Amino acid sequence: MDLEERIARRQATRGDDLFVDRSPLNPAVHLPDPVGRGPVLERLLDVLDPVFDRRLPPDAAVYGPKGAGKSALVSALFAHLNDQFGRQHRRIGTTTRAGTATDTVEFVHVDAYRTTSEFQFYHTLLDAVVEESVPRRGVGTEEFRERLVEQFSSPARKAVVAVDHVAEPSSPSGGELREWFAPVADDASLVVVGRAVPDDWDSKTVHVPEYRQHALVDILTERASRALTSSALRLGQARHLAEWASGDAHDALAAAFGAADLADADGVDRIRASDVDAGIADVPDDGIHVGRVFALPENRRKVLLELVSLEATPPIDEAASAIAERSDLSAATVKRFLYELAECGVLERVQTEATDGSGRRPSRTVPRFPTIPFRRFEGELRAE
Repeated sequence: MDLEERIARRQATRGDDLFVDRSPLNPAVHLPDPVGRGPVLERLLDVLDPVFDRRLPPDAAVYGPKGAGKSALVSALFAHLNDQFGRQHRRIGTTTRAGTATDTVEFVHVDAYRTTSEFQFYHTLLDAVVEESVPRRGVGTEEFRERLVEQFSSPARKAVVAVDHVAEPSSPSGGELREWFAPVADDASLVVVGRAVPDDWDSKTVHVPEYRQHALVDILTERASRALTSSALRLGQARHLAEWASGDAHDALAAAFGAADLADADGVDRIRASDVDAGIADVPDDGIHVGRVFALPENRRKVLLELVSLEATPPIDEAASAIAERSDLSAATVKRFLYELAECGVLERVQTEATDGSGRRPSRTVPRFPTIPFRRFEGELRAE
């Protein structure tokens, strides 16, 4: 945190709120400079080293467990590289003394949570490399592919494309990405980011291990210093959260946010032990990243927001009826969405204790993601 941020923080903490800015504790938000990842960053820079000579690096797979900071690392590095190469490009101009185009390398970060089809993949790449707006309607996949190839027809133009969250439920596999990437493979490098190295991968790999406890404590304290009033999260609480999270920064941040949000709702100026316990309880065992939920279509997120707002999770039929009464969707549509979300792992179907009139035990759906940060940030988005 630089001096300007510290002064602004003091100005912002004149009221009674516990939060200065909720965003830094959002587990789906990445800070510009990742904490505690120096050695891994150097290994990734070793792979990307040819770009500093305006040459394409080899393809690479960045892999590691959930919450290891893979997305934070790659997105921050690509943003800095784009900024650095952009400054150099503007400084030296777009032509050499002989009048030929200067080699440029662009860095594109693609979130596979939001890019699940070939059409979306080409649209995202085009949108990143052209200045004009890229339409979503009236244009087919083939035309997008041709336009993308045309963009890289100049030998001076190259790109490194990182695709995040590869081979997770509802996101493309490494094989699919290589197939989609093939038309521009001579002019761009592919970096796949996921929990495992794709099958039949024959290029570079960079392993991102889970965070050590002390690094996770540093992440929590750094994020809390940006998000909360001074000393709102005690060091002992950060250590407790880090130990519980077992190297998973997503879960640690989700629990910390939940604890802070509950404390703020009660109007206290410090996070209490009971808040930490409740924040931890809100994070499901073996759950999914809340960023995956934020990437769902708006109508699915709307149903989920209503679902987590119910006082208790009733059987699916009752939940669908209750949600339909509070939305512009029919009960049948809501029910279909709930089944779809359970099928793709966002929700989990569990049987109720009671039986219905036929003697069967109906099922209900429970979230597999932290509900407090989802409810807060999705609710704020809809209030705008």
